[in-house]
Parts: sequence; C-alpha cells; structure tokens
Amino acid sequence: MQAYLWTKTAHLVFVMAWMGGVFYLPRILVNIAEAGGEPAVRKRLVLMGRRLYRFGHIMFGLAVVLGLTLWLHFGMTGPWLHAKLALVLLMLTHYIVAGRWLKGVEAGKPLPSSKALRWFNEAPVLLLVGIVYLVLAKPF
Repeated sequence: MQAYLWTKTAHLVFVMAWMGGVFYLPRILVNIAEAGGEPAVRKRLVLMGRRLYRFGHIMFGLAVVLGLTLWLHFGMTGPWLHAKLALVLLMLTHYIVAGRWLKGVEAGKPLPSSKALRWFNEAPVLLLVGIVYLVLAKPF
C-alpha cells in the first residue's frame, strides 16, 4: 500500500508540473503575438517558451511512466480510465500544437491573433475539469 501511495503522489506531482507548462505556454504565445515588432522582447519570450516546452515534455514523460506503473502494477482499470486517457491525449495534442506554433515563431511564421490564442489558452481548463471528474467520480 505504501508503494502505491508514493507512486500516485509522484504521478500527481509530475502531472501538476506538466499542467503548469500546459497553462503557461499558450500565455507566452499571446505575449509574443502582442509584442509586435520588439525583437528583444520576442527573443526573450521565445527562449522562455522553448525552456518551458522542454521542461513540460520531461514532466509529461515522468507522469506517463508513473501512470503506467499505477495501471500495470497496481491494477488501476475501468472504462473511466479510457475516457481520462482520451482527454489527456487531447491535452497533449494541445500542448504539441502550442510547441509547434512556438517553433514556427522561431522560423519567422506568424501566430494566430492574440484573441484566438486567448481562446486556445482556455481549452486545457475544460479538459482538466473532465479529467479530474473522471478520476474522482469514476462514473463508469
């Protein structure tokens, strides 16, 4: 039981660290879009975004390894888990899209409007609500 609790604790810590990046990377993109023609500001924001994106991938990888451990070793199963994983996959896709936009900025490509990026920034909140509900309620 002790190993299960430590594994679950570590999984949650790494998920929370990843979520910080999921929430903040789109905000950096908004700031880049609004920086206009200030190259020093854009350069600093792109650097911050690159570091955050890399950090987020590491945190996601560790969360996945621990999640697999919970599933395979401790037997967490059920249809709710499949629904949760589908939402996590959507969130990962969102994160990857943000990372590609960031790489596009480095290559000189334009970003969507700051208004569109602000809406894009809200999607992970909705996904997170669904994920947390599924984990806590296990409705099916």
